[in-house]
Formats: sequence, structure tokens, C-alpha cells
Amino acid sequence: MTPAALLALLRHAVRILPIVAVACTLHLYLYPLVLGCAFPLPPAASSKSSNATSDPSLSTTAPSAFRETLQQHISGPTGVSAPFRLLALGDPQLEGDTAIRNYGRPNFLHLWWAIRHLTWQTEQPSLRKRLRQVTHDLIDVFFDDIPDTLESMRKHVDLFGNDYYLAHIYRTLHWWTKPTHVTVLGDLLGSQWIRDREFQRRNKRFWNRSFKGAERIPDEVAQYPADDYNVTGILGTENRTEAELWQRRLINVAGNHDIGYAGDMTPELLERFEVAFGKAAYELRFELPIQDNATNATVFDADTNPESNRLAPELRILNINNMNLDTPALNQSLQDSTYGFINAIIHTSTAVEFKGHFTLVLTHMPLYKPEGVCVDSPFFDFHEGGGVKEQNQLSADASRGFLEGIYGLNGDANAPAGGSGRRGIILNGHDHEGCDTYHFINQSTPREERRWQVNKWDAARAQKLPGDPGLPGMREITVRSMMAEFGGNAGLLSLWFDYDVWEWKYDFATCALGRQYYWWFVHVFDIVLFVVLVAYAVLEVSIANGFDAEKWLQNKVLTPLAERRARAKEAEEKKWKKKTEAKANGSVPTTKSETISNGGHLEKKI
Repeated sequence: MTPAALLALLRHAVRILPIVAVACTLHLYLYPLVLGCAFPLPPAASSKSSNATSDPSLSTTAPSAFRETLQQHISGPTGVSAPFRLLALGDPQLEGDTAIRNYGRPNFLHLWWAIRHLTWQTEQPSLRKRLRQVTHDLIDVFFDDIPDTLESMRKHVDLFGNDYYLAHIYRTLHWWTKPTHVTVLGDLLGSQWIRDREFQRRNKRFWNRSFKGAERIPDEVAQYPADDYNVTGILGTENRTEAELWQRRLINVAGNHDIGYAGDMTPELLERFEVAFGKAAYELRFELPIQDNATNATVFDADTNPESNRLAPELRILNINNMNLDTPALNQSLQDSTYGFINAIIHTSTAVEFKGHFTLVLTHMPLYKPEGVCVDSPFFDFHEGGGVKEQNQLSADASRGFLEGIYGLNGDANAPAGGSGRRGIILNGHDHEGCDTYHFINQSTPREERRWQVNKWDAARAQKLPGDPGLPGMREITVRSMMAEFGGNAGLLSLWFDYDVWEWKYDFATCALGRQYYWWFVHVFDIVLFVVLVAYAVLEVSIANGFDAEKWLQNKVLTPLAERRARAKEAEEKKWKKKTEAKANGSVPTTKSETISNGGHLEKKI
């Protein structure tokens, strides 16, 4: 290739590669837009016939959620979006120094010991054993120190990139989808066993990198369930200050890698989590104002409208620490507190006969499901001295406490409200693969045979189980992890109020960035291309000032390269010439033959 052709190729590459870089970068930083991610919208017009079930996705009259989101970015809020939009993120699991091979010890440890042995800084019984130990340490430098150091360097880079990969998901989705609230469904960190110093390092990375700009729920806002409660906020408000405040706040759920399972949890572990990320158990209550006076007159009032079963629309968010619901627990006092909190929830809930309230449970451990429903099957492991060491799901009894206690669902058709319970949905994490299910009980079966059953949500919807009056049930969504290994997933939950049937409706969608390799590729490609473009700019300026690039390429690059190739070719030709001559003289065995000694004579064996 001539110098002119090489320069022409470089100029073409400089024209094309920036286009590729811009396209990849825009795709990465606008991936929710490219994938059409958006919070589901309420139906354009309420319809009792098409929305009487808990499955709002059956409606075909809803406008495009994507178009609505795009319109918000162009002209501002349109009033069409759901008043409550929750960005749900599962199991970020920030790793740290404990994931690094050289954690807690110096690099090149064996080399350090070899030097100490050679400088008589250690005690050895003899010179022979000292030299033997030095030899062993030098060998371990190649088989242990160098691989461990390289792996540790790789892990440092991996942790740095992972922090900003998670940050990219949170920041980009938060910007594009415009949620009103955000939750992280447990396992904020990667291990409950880390020491306080490492915990604080990960805590800073969480707030300063992965979720920069966010803040924890203040303790005074996170309230304990009570009959006389304060309303946390107003949904659909035009108060931008209050709306922006809740957009910044994270509803952080405690997971097993944050505070441990029941057999691990201590007051110290719980306290350090709550100081860094907010309380582990509390409720938030949001009201949706009624704008129409005539509609407002239909709401229950003990004096003016005692016969009504309508309550003012209200959303109750319950952040429940369910990590120590199952037994045996290491700390009985902490377990008693958890059960006391759940009992307070039940006692302060409205009667199931009333309509207008919606209960959103945010927790970490999924409810019980038989094997085969989700990826994680029921599993329990216990410490030798007692205490839950590990579990994939809650026990069936603990799960029943959610369904029958918090939501008031009942297998008896003669129970209040026919056993239909309270409106709501459960969001959790833990199972990194994610799962979407429907728990229900068949009231028509004999009492002694009634059991809670679970179906995948799509299958339950196909069988028209949600909304069937004889099959009271509840949807549970285990949000797939946002970790790179699981595709950088996020959940989008929309809640709105249907005034015709006086019930809250919801819909759920997901949005996944994809594996981390693409994130790394785009950023590395952009950095390398930037360096190339700077070098090319310097070259063009030099050419404009009289620098002969073609002559320089010919003398410094192409000619030396051609000379090296010529020398290599000449050496190869000499080698083959020598071999050919030796073969002709019979002094070298032919290919695919070998000479063997036989009684002092040489023979050729083919």
C-alpha cells in the first residue's frame, strides 16, 4: 500500500467511525426511547365492562404511552399520565473490596516474603531451608502473585464500571420515563458480612455514583402504622417542589445482603442499614384529590353520608422488612418487632367492605410458590446452632399472613366483602430472574381442601382468574434484577383511579438495558476514537504547515516494514535451501520418516 493510499484510508476511517460512535452513543444514552419504554397509561375512557378486572392491560383504548412520554419532553405534562408512577429497581448488590482477590493483603506477597528471606529478616533453621523457601516463593510469584494481581486490577475496573453501569440505568430511566416515585427492592449491597469500614465505602459509592442525586426517606416521613396518621403527600399535585422532592427520594427495602436472614440479623446490622438507607419498616400514605364536588359528595361521611362504602382515593405504601418472618430467628426481639409492625398494619387497615384504598407492598423476599412456578424453588437452610441461614421464599404460613392478614383475602365466600379483600399488589426482589404470579384461593372447594394456589400471571389472565368473584387473589411481581448479569432490568408500575367503579387500577411494564458488554464497548470505543481524532487533527495541522506525511510514512513506516518482511523472507529461503541441499546429500531424513539405530547401521523407516 502506498503512503497516499494509507492516508486516504485514514481519512475515510475518520469520516465513518465518528458516525458509528455517535450512533452507538445515542443508542446507549437514549435506550429507553429506542426500546419504546414508558409507564403504562390509563385507558382513554373508563369503561366498567372492559375494566372490571384487575387487569387494565385488557383495554385497547389507551393512547400510546411512548407518544405521551415523548410529548411530556416536548411540551411538558399533559395530564394524561397516571398520577402514581413507580420506577422499581431490584437487587443492585454493590460488590466491594471483599470481591477482590488481593483484599486484605499486599500485592506480590510471595515476592515480598522472598526478599525478606534473602535479607535475613526471617528465621530459618539452615541456609538450605532458607534457599528452598525463597525458591518456593519465587515460583508462587508466577503462579499466584501475578495472576492474583492481574485479576485484582480487572476487578477494580469491573467494580468502577459496574457502579456507573447501574447509574446509567437509574439516571437514563429517571430522565426519560419521569417517575413520581422510585424504589430499590432490597440487596442494595452485596454482603451482610462486610465490616463497618467496607459498608461505609459501599454506602458512599451507592449515593455518590450509582444513585447520585437521590436521597433516603427522612425518618420523620417514614411513619409507623396508626389509626390517626398524617398524609405523606398528594398525588397529581401541581406543586413542583413536592413532586421533585419525591422524584429524588428512594424507598429502600432491606434485603438479606443488607441485614441478613433471620438467623443472621442483629440490631447492629439493622441499625447501620437504617442510618445509611432509611428505616426498614414504615408506611407512606398518598391521597388523590377529588376535583368534582358532585363526586366528592358520594364519599363516606359518618354524619352526612353514612351509607356510602366509598372512601377518598388513597394509596398506602408499605415497606416491610420480611427477612425475619420465618423461624428460628437469631434475635427474638427483632422478630417480635417485625410481627408487631405487620399486626399494626392489619389493625389500622380499612374494613374490606370499603372501596377507594389501594395497598402497595414493597418487600424483598418473595411469597411461597411451589417448585416450577418461578426459577427459585422453595429452599431453606439453617445454621448448626439454629436460625435461618438462607431461604429462597417465605414459608407458606408467612405468605398467608400477607394475603389473608394485610389484604384480607378469604377462602370463605361468606366472609366480609365475599372474601375479595383489599385492592393491591406486591412488589419484591431476591429472585434475580424475576417472576410475575397470581395467588388465589378457590372458594368452591371444600373447606378442608382449600389451599392457596399460584399461577404465572399470563396463564392466570388467560384463564380469566383475576376478577373472578369465586377466586379472590393477589398479583405478586418479583422484579428482575438490575445487575448486568440479568440484563439491567427495571420495572415500571402505573397506578390510576377509576371513578366509575371507584377502584384503583394498575399496569406494569419492564425496560432492560442489556448486558454490560455493550456499555463498556461504547465508552471504550468513544475514548479510543477521541484519541485517534486528536492525533489526526494534529497530523492535518502539521500537513497544512508543510509537513510531508507521505514521505514520513514511506521512510518511517512502510520502508522499514518492507525491509523486515524482505529479511524474513530471505531467511526463510536460506533455511529451505539448506534443508533441500541436506536432503539431496541424504543426511536428513525425508518428511514423515525417522532414522533408527539397528546394530550400528542407520536405516530409514517410512
